[in-house]
Amino acid sequence: MERTESSGRSLLEQFMLTSLHLKNFKAWGDSTPMELKPVTMVLGTNSSGKSSLIQSLLLLKQTVQSPDRTIHLNLGGDEANDLFNFGAFSSILKDGAKVRKFEMEFSFNRQEENSRVSEGSWRGLFGLDSKKAVVAQEIVLASGTRSFILKRNQRDAYSIYVDNRRSLLDKGRDYAPERSIAFSAKAIAKLEPEDGALVEDISLAIRRELENIVYLGPLRRKPERDYVWNRSRPGEVGSDGHRSIDVLLANALEKGDGRATIIDGISKWLAEMQVADKLYVRQISRSSRYEVIVQRNEVAANLRDVGIGISQVLPVLTVAYFAQEGSTVILEEPEIHLHPMAQSVLAELFVEVSKKRNIQFLVETHSEHLFRRIQTLLAKKKITTKTCSLYFVERNGKNASLRPLVVDEFGTVKNWPENFFGDSVGEMRKQAMERAKRMKRSVQA
Repeated sequence: MERTESSGRSLLEQFMLTSLHLKNFKAWGDSTPMELKPVTMVLGTNSSGKSSLIQSLLLLKQTVQSPDRTIHLNLGGDEANDLFNFGAFSSILKDGAKVRKFEMEFSFNRQEENSRVSEGSWRGLFGLDSKKAVVAQEIVLASGTRSFILKRNQRDAYSIYVDNRRSLLDKGRDYAPERSIAFSAKAIAKLEPEDGALVEDISLAIRRELENIVYLGPLRRKPERDYVWNRSRPGEVGSDGHRSIDVLLANALEKGDGRATIIDGISKWLAEMQVADKLYVRQISRSSRYEVIVQRNEVAANLRDVGIGISQVLPVLTVAYFAQEGSTVILEEPEIHLHPMAQSVLAELFVEVSKKRNIQFLVETHSEHLFRRIQTLLAKKKITTKTCSLYFVERNGKNASLRPLVVDEFGTVKNWPENFFGDSVGEMRKQAMERAKRMKRSVQA
């Protein structure tokens, strides 16, 4: 019996981001609200604006992780700790923007025990101050019917509003936001005790959502021939997947109930993709070094010696099983260097892991095979339009636009952009015509 979406944990009750909205951010004049679901797939041509959607979330994640709580936005530059270097404010602001400010907004759902915040939203408006530093012009934290606003006035003073912008509570220079997601202690003190506690809960929920973003970029590091295990488990795999092997070593060599669970999951999907039968870690003689072995058709080979597709998809599979439950995993071109059938299987991975591990996937891809398999899974009811969003990003001159793809219950797209994946029927028709011409000339000769 096929496992359908109705079995297991309800996908509608996951911890996850539920929407994203950008204004004057890079190519986006106004993205319109983008609905995020347990599995969200974004397609589009090169340089259309797809990556900018992802980068907005990375900008917020590296801001909340900044050691400087007074910072408003961490534009990057620290290669060891930052996910992306945005350069200057002008590199983010949309070219030709009439107002020299950009805006980001997201909402989230977080079903967590002992928390009053089960859902909420954050909005930030950013510009430059007189010293050309990036500052928050307005920050809005909201949950349910309640909203709390910090609005910047002249000379770096901030006004505090509760529930609307007409009821001014107080204003002063001590009320500047912290990392753009939290009120300062002095601002909290100005609120009613219950409101102050709610603001802190909202900020904590926002921080957790952003910290639980896991990002894997399209350029992944090639594997080494062997590794030393330092008997520690890494906290993340890295944006280029360079800590993936450390995760595998820890999972294979540590004792405990979770031993080899990640490796077993990876082996399963490598077999589904028909690129390997299994993967395991092997000690090199009696040394302190280990190698990752890929076995196929009873032949065992070092990871370094097999096709590059396996080493490039390995971080994708590792992240799927290593990310904490409740995480949002952002993947750029997960299909890179994989053959078509293996690309298709990635769709199965995202759907199954999202259900079983409470993981949200936001995937930017160019793969027709991955997209077509999602359509098949929709037709089979293994996923529905309630838990899967499909978008196409288009570029009209300087402006990016977001097209939500309308899909019926059989996976058929009603508003598909013309010839994005090429015209396969037209190509077959041309081939048939050329074949007929050659056959005719052959007969005439």
